[in-house]
Amino acid sequence: MNRNISKVAVLGSGIMGSRIACHFANIGVEVLLLDIAPKELLPEEQAKGLTLESDVVKNRIVNAALQNTLKSNPSPVYSKSVVHKITTGNFTTDMSKIAQCDWVIEVVVENLEVKKTVFEQVEKYRRPGTLITSNTSGIPIHMMEEGRSEDFKAHFCGTHFFNPPRYLRLLEIIPTKDTKKEVVDFLMEYGDKFLGKTTVLCKDTPAFIANRVGVYSIMALLHSVEKLNLTVEEVDKYTGPALGRPKSATFRTSDVVGLDTMIKVAKGLYDNCPEDKAHDLFKLPTYVEKMAENNWLGDKTKQGFYKKIKNAEGKSEILALDLKTLEYKPQQKVKSATLEMTKTIDKVADRMKVFAAAKDKAGELFRTSFFGLFEYVSDRIPEISDELYRIDDAMRAGFAWELGPFEVWDAVGVKEAIEGMKAYGHEAAAWVHEMLDAGFTTFYRIENGVSQYYDIPSKSYKNVPGAEDLIILDHLRATKTIYKNAGASIIDLGDGILNVEFHSKMNTIGGDTLQAINKAIDLAEKEYRGVVIGNDGGNFSAGANVGMIFMMAVEQEWYELNMAIRMFQNTSMRIRYSAVPVVVAPFNLTLGGGCEFSLHADHVQMSAETYMGLVEFGVGVIPGGGGTKEFALRAGDELKDDQIAQNTLKERFLTIGTAKVSTSAQEAIELGYIQKEKAGITMNRSRLLADAKAKAIELADAGYTKPVQRKDIKVLGNHGLGIVYAGANSMHAGNYISEHDQKISEKLGYVMCGGDLSAPTEVSEQYLLDLEREAFLQLCTERKTLERIQSIITKGKPLRN
Repeated sequence: MNRNISKVAVLGSGIMGSRIACHFANIGVEVLLLDIAPKELLPEEQAKGLTLESDVVKNRIVNAALQNTLKSNPSPVYSKSVVHKITTGNFTTDMSKIAQCDWVIEVVVENLEVKKTVFEQVEKYRRPGTLITSNTSGIPIHMMEEGRSEDFKAHFCGTHFFNPPRYLRLLEIIPTKDTKKEVVDFLMEYGDKFLGKTTVLCKDTPAFIANRVGVYSIMALLHSVEKLNLTVEEVDKYTGPALGRPKSATFRTSDVVGLDTMIKVAKGLYDNCPEDKAHDLFKLPTYVEKMAENNWLGDKTKQGFYKKIKNAEGKSEILALDLKTLEYKPQQKVKSATLEMTKTIDKVADRMKVFAAAKDKAGELFRTSFFGLFEYVSDRIPEISDELYRIDDAMRAGFAWELGPFEVWDAVGVKEAIEGMKAYGHEAAAWVHEMLDAGFTTFYRIENGVSQYYDIPSKSYKNVPGAEDLIILDHLRATKTIYKNAGASIIDLGDGILNVEFHSKMNTIGGDTLQAINKAIDLAEKEYRGVVIGNDGGNFSAGANVGMIFMMAVEQEWYELNMAIRMFQNTSMRIRYSAVPVVVAPFNLTLGGGCEFSLHADHVQMSAETYMGLVEFGVGVIPGGGGTKEFALRAGDELKDDQIAQNTLKERFLTIGTAKVSTSAQEAIELGYIQKEKAGITMNRSRLLADAKAKAIELADAGYTKPVQRKDIKVLGNHGLGIVYAGANSMHAGNYISEHDQKISEKLGYVMCGGDLSAPTEVSEQYLLDLEREAFLQLCTERKTLERIQSIITKGKPLRN
């Protein structure tokens, strides 16, 4: 059957409920958010003469919870404009409204009896066929459906979102024996394509997949720390980005999530998994028990494994907990030969063998942790999953590991790891030995660009479901690369579409990148149909290579710098004015030059999580790759006879002048970086390149024609310059901006107004590009600009001088 989700009811407005409601609003779904009505009046409510029957009182709990969530950082919403999609109410008055909803999600307290009571109410009002799911993280799903109708059971299952649901990509789907297959299939697809999740099918086992494996991994490490005599700082250094884990690593993550949360899940596993070989590991180490007694639970109690204080000089300092004495001490720098060796290895998978063979503490912790983890995950099949790839998917999406356990095992070497495991008292499950005996040496392989996994029952490799729909450049690079230089590659995506992939540090843009983009467009105009500019890195692009700009400016190589800026501008213009469609696929950080490429694309297929901005003010210049020109062009197009012209210019001017960076793709559209008619948003980052390629094909099939450069751009000349200069002067006089900020502002205004023109005039794009380049060069001659660039290069921080 066809099923559409236009309205969702979320029952329970706590931290998770409110955030789940916000994420559904993010994707355009109407949300009814309900919670209990208060049983007592507050003093201020009594003073106003309100009663428990007053609507404002009845909805006090749900409204307060939602407002607290909306104030949280990072924001749970893509834009403030989506909040109107959420309607609040209470269980007493508004439960009947769930009859209008297509999906009811229960997110009340983790208490089986409370949940059953809520479901009794749900059963009274829900329409037959309406989806009903629980977001429980610990209560068995089948226990919640006891006593419910056949229709309820057929449409009921667990949908376990991870917190915060906007940012953590995992959604575990946990059906019961009564759940219809079509319901499960729908939720798996909906979570993937619409909610942007990695949807993982789980069995109804304690803690499901991610928390079962993740908490085992954490608890095993907590016990190992004492044996290996490691400090908090050492563990977080060894288990952070070098290992493909978040910067917060282990202990810092625990502080953010809350030690009580980990303790609760660990206790649940200890109580509910008595047959687990690792049962005793779920018992808390003594130092964790003492931390819990002291209420040192992390950020929520202001101290955990770390504690922030004001030192004697009044500066903030973060202390680390000494796990032996349970006293807080200044953090010590961690040195490691292994970490130094891995700095030069870009691919996380290639670092695994280095860690596995290392002789220092980092190597010992790796072997102690992972050899046990390899045994644990192999033993969990088929208990928690029949397929090994689901375990890896859950750990990558739920715990932000770059590689799942079986992927790490592959990287170390399956056979080699088994030999190492024996020395540490661990043994792989029988099916792993059978796999090796049958001649299969890895858990995964790539076949014709598609990821395959080892399927245990059939003793053969099978495609990872849905993998054929994705484009993973790593799987194509070896056979489909048609050009490569130090900064970028051109990869044939098939169907006449080429992809330009950046692979410099932070995907910064230099001459190599520009060369590759131009070459790709040249090739496409002769032999292909379109170009996608996208990559699989951590960020789309941090912008132009400011180190190169700094060196040229310091050496006063003005001719070379002028040519470099001109090449950047020409490349942006080539993206717009080529004979084939060019689609840019930004995600995460898309700053400076990365933003300017997006401004000039025929279409921008953005990841929902795209943080886009023209941030050149921070390094003392204006956007010089066509960004200032483009904002002047758009301001001119937005001028209307019935509006004050300067107001339109002002909005565009301030977006650049305040270096605004969008907090989402939606906000990138609202800030005017991307024009709505040229924008597409992909919820699931894994699908971004495939969606961008599909759009390039669509544009080509529609009979793409090369656009004509503009010569009719309205600029205000001196009419607008006076306003810009007066505004910059008053901001400086009020100490809101520095003298150098004032100078940059005036240069920006000069370009956006078209220069020293006596009256509003129509000019060409090239005229504005020349002004933009001249202003950029002039600012590069300023000492304070060079100081700003140097601060970014050496400290990674903007300088406001």
